[in-house]
Amino acid sequence: MEPASRIDRKSLVHRHLVVMEKPDALAPLSVGNGELGFTADVTGLQTFPQFHEPGMPLHTMAQWAWHESPNPHHYTLEQTIAQYDSHGRSVPYPSEDQTPAGEWLMSNPHRFDLARIGFALPQVEGRDAVLEDLRGIHQTLDIWNGILTSNFTFEGEPVRVDTLVHPSLDLLAVRVQSSLLRDGRMPIRIEFPGSADSWKNQGDWSHPETHTTRATLRAGNADFVRQLDGTTLTYAQAAWSSGASCHQVAQHRFEWHAQDDTLELLVAFAPKPLSAPLPTFAAVKASAQEHWNRFWMSGGAVDLSESSDPRWMELERRIVLSQYQTAVNSAGSLPPQETGLVVNSWGGKFHMEMYWWHEAHFALWGREALLKRSLGIYKDLLPVARETAARIGCKGARWPKMIGPQGRESPNGINPFLVWQQPHPIHLAELMYQAEPTAVTLDFFREVVIESAEFMASFAWWNVERGCFELGPPITSAQEEGFRSRSTAKNPTYELAYWSWSLGIAQQWRKRFGMAPAPEWERVRKHLAPLAIRDGVYVELETPETPFTDHPTMLAAFGVTPATPMVDPGTMQKTLDFVFAKWDQKTTWGWDYPMMAMTAARLGRPDQAIEALFIDTPKNRYLPNGHNFQQLPELPLYLPGNGGLLFAIALMAAGWKGAPATHAPGFPGKQQGWVVRHEGLRQAL
Repeated sequence: MEPASRIDRKSLVHRHLVVMEKPDALAPLSVGNGELGFTADVTGLQTFPQFHEPGMPLHTMAQWAWHESPNPHHYTLEQTIAQYDSHGRSVPYPSEDQTPAGEWLMSNPHRFDLARIGFALPQVEGRDAVLEDLRGIHQTLDIWNGILTSNFTFEGEPVRVDTLVHPSLDLLAVRVQSSLLRDGRMPIRIEFPGSADSWKNQGDWSHPETHTTRATLRAGNADFVRQLDGTTLTYAQAAWSSGASCHQVAQHRFEWHAQDDTLELLVAFAPKPLSAPLPTFAAVKASAQEHWNRFWMSGGAVDLSESSDPRWMELERRIVLSQYQTAVNSAGSLPPQETGLVVNSWGGKFHMEMYWWHEAHFALWGREALLKRSLGIYKDLLPVARETAARIGCKGARWPKMIGPQGRESPNGINPFLVWQQPHPIHLAELMYQAEPTAVTLDFFREVVIESAEFMASFAWWNVERGCFELGPPITSAQEEGFRSRSTAKNPTYELAYWSWSLGIAQQWRKRFGMAPAPEWERVRKHLAPLAIRDGVYVELETPETPFTDHPTMLAAFGVTPATPMVDPGTMQKTLDFVFAKWDQKTTWGWDYPMMAMTAARLGRPDQAIEALFIDTPKNRYLPNGHNFQQLPELPLYLPGNGGLLFAIALMAAGWKGAPATHAPGFPGKQQGWVVRHEGLRQAL
């Protein structure tokens, strides 16, 4: 039975406050609210961006901050179409990315950096100040209260900086205390960049002529109007404490100078003009503290402190900091990109096959309100998804893969051929219904569930000779390694199982709607091709064979996907053992380890579940700031790893439908060194 005493949540969180005493290029610290993110160096601001550029860069990003480069050639998705054979039919897919049209569409739209806010430090001995000139660095990210406090000494003078973001406004609040302010040796500087359409660097500092900044400076406040390429308008408003003043020092650069030892600065950003007066620093701090205290005191909690396994502290740290990072980066009004509001990856676009990994955990942790913020993307995308399905002759809605807010696909040889994102809205809808079984939930998901299932039933192809429905070709499995064989690939293991389970869930939704079961859905569900087995284990695809690298997603057929008659547990256990023994773990990714843990838990192997979470490989590393590190210069953090970890932990602790009636069925027991106290979690499906 679960321990009766309540978890001391404040002590739990305080065990894992982030403390930095030296610069770390991979571990800058962020504050944010899901809509606005601000990432700072050890000064609490963005004073030394060059130091972090090779690691995890410093940016100010918002969910609404998207830019599209000029398109004088009027490139369209249709210009990237190639024809593929699908069982005797010629079907069009936008796969031609190595063309001018494809390259432009891959890069646009893209997120952009709103501003860089840092100290304008004076020269030291005739040279520009560098990080090594700072002494006595002590920085604390107080996630319990949502405030970043940075202390350091510069030229013998102590400096304290408090940095935070308002919980419901796109507003950064900063309070600086130092005699250096009064002496005019440490003004705060804001700089506005242009927009770059490269993979990672969303701020263009080299072409000031491509954008404009119009400022209206007054005593105590200022308004900024920004225009990029003549196409995108953004706005900023600043307010500051009395005695300070703001001056323009360059085309896109402004500085605040103070007359005493304290300067409070507030900067708000918006896609439209700001008219309401900004709150005070004290008001923002009080709102942030109230918000974050409420966040930690509600929803789920997991306490591992009574465990004797020496790994408990690190696992608990990952759990706590993953909750913070997903709240800051993955809980906004749009699906997050894989690198959240920290830095761009894939130009800032979000991947709908990763949406489940980012968001599903919120439902199990009792924070479904955070999931609901972005779920409307499915309703917004319905027109595009219908067109995507119709283009290849299918019914219903086919969800695109890599997109910006308007839903336009990004062409290449992988994106349009992936289908494992197709059941995600059905899975998310069912998680939301388990959390909120109301008419409102049913109404919200009605079209999304029905049209997702309609596509799935019509996409499956009846093989008369085999007497079963097949998936593909063309198709690319979730592993993606076989994308070059997309024209001949078929029957990926995970997708087949996920197809079967989600069509069954969709039939339950029809019953909730008062509708009769759909005969074609049932026919497809019951007659899908059997899962391919080679040498006694499940494989990624029936054809072709794929290498033992990248994602071992056949495990998701009995981990992410709840149990179905398609999967034999004994064969899946052999497959899991094979992955532990033979898979090239160096090539795996952040969400693979929680995926393996979920499969192990459902198989009744909690020992393997824990081992999966601690596989010693570079991409299973969690940085001091709590981010899952991916060891790639272009992908320094990976939020699907954080979200996947939280889903796996909830499943292991609270169980799943049909799990053994024991406490924390997915964890080893006390004799194996694990004592798991949890509260506020929901069972997985």
